[in-house]
Amino acid sequence: MGRRTRMYRGTAGLFLAGGVLLTGCSGGGTSDTSSADNGKRAVGRAPAATGGGSSTGGSAADAAKPADGAEKSEGLREPAAPDYLSTFALDVDTASYGYARRTLADGRLPGPETVRPEEFVNSFRQGYHRPDGNGFTVSVDGARAGAEDGDWSLVRVGLATKAAPSSAERPPAALTFVVDISGSMASSDRLGLVKTSLGILTDELRDDDSVSLVTFSDEAKTVLPMTRLKDHRGEIHDAVDSMEPADSTNVGAGVRRGYEEAVDGHRKGANNRVVLLSDALANTGDTDADAILERVDSARRDYGITLFGVGVGSDYGDALMERLTNKGDGHTTYIADEEQARKVFVDQLPAHIELTARDAKAQVAFDPKTVEKFKLIGYEDREVADDDFRNDRVDGGEVGPGHTVTALYAVLLRDGASGHVATATVRWLDPKSRAAHEETGSVETGAIDGKLWGGSSTRLQVTAAAAYFADNLRGGALPGAPGLGELATRADELARTTEDASVAKLATAIAEADRLKGGRTETGTGAGEGEMD
Repeated sequence: MGRRTRMYRGTAGLFLAGGVLLTGCSGGGTSDTSSADNGKRAVGRAPAATGGGSSTGGSAADAAKPADGAEKSEGLREPAAPDYLSTFALDVDTASYGYARRTLADGRLPGPETVRPEEFVNSFRQGYHRPDGNGFTVSVDGARAGAEDGDWSLVRVGLATKAAPSSAERPPAALTFVVDISGSMASSDRLGLVKTSLGILTDELRDDDSVSLVTFSDEAKTVLPMTRLKDHRGEIHDAVDSMEPADSTNVGAGVRRGYEEAVDGHRKGANNRVVLLSDALANTGDTDADAILERVDSARRDYGITLFGVGVGSDYGDALMERLTNKGDGHTTYIADEEQARKVFVDQLPAHIELTARDAKAQVAFDPKTVEKFKLIGYEDREVADDDFRNDRVDGGEVGPGHTVTALYAVLLRDGASGHVATATVRWLDPKSRAAHEETGSVETGAIDGKLWGGSSTRLQVTAAAAYFADNLRGGALPGAPGLGELATRADELARTTEDASVAKLATAIAEADRLKGGRTETGTGAGEGEMD
C-alpha cells in the first residue's frame, strides 16, 4: 500500500509526549552521522499497538514490522494502520512572527492564514549545542504539559548548524537586491525602511563583496549592475537613495530581472543570492509564485542562486512571499523598524547569505508501543511524503550557518508506557558536493519526565509559549495550552528570568492578543491513535 503524504511543520524544537524525542548531542539520546549511502533504513508505517503496557522500546525498523501472525488474505486489503511517521522539510523562516507582532502593535489580530507556529518558535534563541564542522547536531528535551484529556507532554527536537563565521571569515557575497518601488511602498515603514536597510548593509559589507540593484513597479529596471564594494560605496549609496515610489506591483518582472542580473554578475566561489524586498502585494503581471519561478528555474538550478525574502509593511502579501522563497530554495523574514533591519543585515547576515545544507528534511518515527498519539505543531506548508524522505530529488529546506530549527510535538504516551519513544533523523545534501548525510537521535520515556512550567529549562518554556501563542492565534486548541492571559503572565516571568528583550516583546504581543480577543480561552480536544490532523 502506498503511504499517504503527511507532514507537519516549526524553526524550530519538537514537542513530544511523555518523554520523547531525540537527542544527538545532548544527554539522554544517541546520535550518529553517516553518508546517506551507508546503512539506509526504510521505515515503514507502524501497525497499531495492541496493548498499553510497558516496553523496553524497539528500533524504528522494529516499529515497521507487522504484528506476529498477521497475514494478508488473498484478494483482500488490510485496513490502513495509524501513521507513526512524521516527515517534513526544514524551515528557518521567521516572517510570520515578525508580521504578527507588527499587526498586533497596530491593534489588529493577524489573519489565521498568516500564522505559522514554527516561525514563531524559530524566532527565539534555543541554546542548542552546535557541531564543529558542517552538518547538524540533534538535541532533545521536553516536559509534561498535562491536559484535561490525558497526561500530554511537549518535546523539543532541536537541529543546529555550526556557528556563523565572522564577517572576515565568510566567503565573498554577490547579492542582487530586487526592490519593490510600487505605490503601495510609498511610506517610511516600507520603501523608507528598505532604503535605510540597504544603507546599513552597504556599510556592513566587505570590500570584496558585490551588489547589484533592480527596482520594479509595473516594469523592472536595473539601477546598478553587479558592482564591487571597494571604492564604490558612495555610488551604491547614491543608487539606493535614488529610489522613489512609482506605480503598480509586478513582482514577476522584478524577480525575473533580478535573476538575470544575478546570472550576469555570477561569481564562482561566492555566495550568489537574490534578495527580494517588498510588501509582496502583487497586482500586475504574474502573481503566482510557481509561474514566476518557473521562468527563472534554470538560473536557480544551473547557478545555485537562492532567494531571500524580506517583507515590509502593515499590509503584507505573506502567502506570496512565503511561496516564492520556499520554491526559490531560500527563506524569508520580516522587518518593521530599523532595529530589526540591523539584526537581519548586520547580526544575522552570514546566516542569510550562506548555505550549510541543501534540501534538508527531518523524519521522526514514533514507537506505537509507547506512543498513543502525537501532533507536530506547525510545518503544514513543508509536508513531505514519508516515502520521499530519502528521495533527494524531492525538495527540502535550505539552512545556513548559525541557524537552528526546532520542531515541537504534542505527544500522549500510552498508560504505563516506558522505554523507547521515538527516533528522529535529519537528512541533508552538502551544498557543494551534493553528497547526502544523516544525523540520528532517539529518546526514552524517562528523558522528559519533569514539569514544563517552572521546570529547569527556561528556553523550553519560551519555545512552548511561542508555540501555544501561535496555535491560539490561528484558532487551534493544543492539549494543555493555557489561555492567553496566563500565557502572557508566564512569558513576562520568563522575560525577567532570561533577561532577554525578545521574550519581553513576546509577552507584550501575547497580552495584546488577549486584549483583542477579550480574554477568551480555548482548550484542546482528544483524537484517535497515531498522527493527529
